This record gives sequence, C-alpha cells and structure tokens, in this order.
Amino acid sequence: MFLKFCAKVMKPIFLLTVFLSLMQATVFAQSDVEKKIQTQLILAEDGETINLPAGTIEIGGTLSLDGKNNITLRGAGQDKTILTFKKQTQGAEGLKITNAQNIVLEQFTVEDSKGDLIKAQGVKGLEFRDITARWTGPPKASNGSYALYPVQCQTVRIERCTAIGASDAGIYVGQSDSVWVTACVAKNNVAGIEIENTTHAWVWKNQAFANTGGILVFDLPDLPKKQGGHVKVYDNLIGRNNFKNFAPKGNIVGKVPPGTGVMILATNDVEVYQNKIWENKTASTAIVSYFISENPIKDKQYNPYPSRVYIHDNIYSEGKRMPTWKSKLGFIFWWKFGKKVPHILYDGIENPDWKDAQGHIKPEYKICIGPNENGTFANIRADKLGLFKGKISKDKTPYDCAF
Repeated sequence: MFLKFCAKVMKPIFLLTVFLSLMQATVFAQSDVEKKIQTQLILAEDGETINLPAGTIEIGGTLSLDGKNNITLRGAGQDKTILTFKKQTQGAEGLKITNAQNIVLEQFTVEDSKGDLIKAQGVKGLEFRDITARWTGPPKASNGSYALYPVQCQTVRIERCTAIGASDAGIYVGQSDSVWVTACVAKNNVAGIEIENTTHAWVWKNQAFANTGGILVFDLPDLPKKQGGHVKVYDNLIGRNNFKNFAPKGNIVGKVPPGTGVMILATNDVEVYQNKIWENKTASTAIVSYFISENPIKDKQYNPYPSRVYIHDNIYSEGKRMPTWKSKLGFIFWWKFGKKVPHILYDGIENPDWKDAQGHIKPEYKICIGPNENGTFANIRADKLGLFKGKISKDKTPYDCAF
C-alpha cells in the first residue's frame, strides 16, 4: 500500500521535473540560436547566405551586421521565422545593419524590439523582401519609432513588406537616394509610409490604412542631407487613416492630424497620381510649408516651402468628413470647413523670392493641381504665419498647370 501511495505521489513530481527540464532546455536552445545567428553575422564572408530557422526565436539583444558585402539573410517565411525581442535586455534595435553593400533581407518577421525593428545605415544596395516588422498589442507611444528604417542609404528596395505599430513611421526612408517602396502594407502606425529628405523615390502599389497619416513626403531641418525631392507616389490605396496619433511628445509627426491621407511638407518635385484616397476624415491630401508646424527654424540652409508639387488623376471618395479636434491643424480645418473639407488643401504660404515682378510664383516653383475625381480644392491662406485670417480661396485656376 505504501509503495502504491509513493508511486502516485512521485509520478506527478517526476512529470513536473521532466517538464521543467524541457523548459530549461528550450530557453537554453533559444539562447544557442541567438548566439549562432550573431556569430554567423559576424563571420559572414562575401556572397554568403545566412538561413534563419523556422520557429519563434527569442532574442535578448540587438543583432548586428557591419561592414559586410553581398550578404543574404533569409528566413523560412514571414509566418514561419519570427524573431521576437519582447524580452530584449541589450541594445534598442532588433536588427541593425551598418556600412555595408548589397544586403538582402527576406522571408521573416521581426517584432517587439525596444527601439527600431530593423535599422540600416550607410548601406549601398539594400533589399527588404517579404518582411513583417511589427509591435504586437495595442499601438502605443512606448513602441519604437520605426519598423523598417533605412537611413543614409543608396539604392533601397522595399517589396511586399508589412509594418505595424510604429510610434513614428512604419516604413521610413530617410536621407537616402534611389528608393522604391512597392506592394507593401502599413497599418496602425502614426505614419504609414514616410519619405524624408530623400531623393529619387518611387512609392507605388502599396496599401496604407488605419494609420494616423497614410503616406508622408517631408523635408525637415537640422539633418545632414538638406533636401529631398523627385518623389512619385502613385497607384496606392490610401484609406481610413483615422487612427489616433500616439507619437511621443516633441516628434514632428505628432502634429499630423488623425485622418490624413497624403501630406507633402516643405519638399519639391513630388508627383501624386492615380491613387485611390478614401475616407480620410481630416485631410485627404495636404500640401504645406514647414511654417504650419509652428516650430522655430534654426537651420539656415533649410528651405521650408514646398515647390513643384503635382496632384492629378487621383480618385477621392465622397465619404463622411469630420476633421479631428485633437490637433490644431484638424481644428482649423473643422473651423473653416465643418464637415465639407476639400480633398486637396494647400496652406498658401509662398516664398517671396520665388515670385516674378507681377507677384506670381515663377513656373519652376509652382504647385499644380490637375484633374482628379471628386478633387475639391482649397487654399487655406495660412500666409499670415499662423493667424489663419486670410480669406480661403477655392479657385484652382492659379494652380492649373502640369510638369
């Protein structure tokens, strides 16, 4: 009888011991995988392909690749290889790539890093293919700034990627040259896709929805690369970008009002065409100077005015319009227009140095508004530097041009 009693007691204890041993082995195995991946990144030779295993892999510190050429980092699939940084204790970025050439990242997911999920800096020839970069759980200000973050790079290709939950921009390309972003999905970010101080960029066939702002093309001051431009945004679906703005205080995108489809700020040579832009409740398309932010400008080399912007052949919905009251810009739109906010808005702040003797903007600097379906227009005449007392003009005639 006593032996039977001992057997009954010892059996669950034995099973518990086995279970705990397996758990310890799993954690140890996860640590082994992280060490193996980082070692491969350090020792990779030119032309090498590093294959990431299938499964959810816990990573405790930033994975880094520096000074390498012609390297491919490949997972078993977006839904099969998941690098999770939820328990990250070292570094901020999930994956960081620096001073490299011809780097390909494909077929895996990165999630829940403390800072940016994938950051690439100083890379010539960079491809993101079939990558998911996300923060799980409700979007919040403590999420990292950027999901996919190439900065100061050349020849960047971002294809079939998904970005979710960034407190700044889901797909952000900054101070780079020769860029394309295509067939991507950006949702539940403050900015879905942002092209900043970047030249020669093509953004097409993407879906930007449920962000605060869908697609932003910005030039900002105080950056090493002073001017972007030559950007084409076309054939995208940009809808219902009415999500609350959860950017940390002080961030410039914190001033983007919920309900913004496309915003072009202080940059030049931007063409927005053949997009479907619908149910963005505050501003379907806004063309604005940096003065609209009301931030001081200390960078003497910075140009705060937009120029050579061409908006044409887009389809705008006639859906419900109710500008947000939770941002100054949104409140102004509501104050001026109520529920009938025109789909294309221009702040009307012009550089006096760009005017001819008759006071007209010279052709090489003009804002052009072509034909658009339901493309109502207004110049909000914010040229009184924040007073917004100018008389609104809905006359498109001065902007009837093309380039």
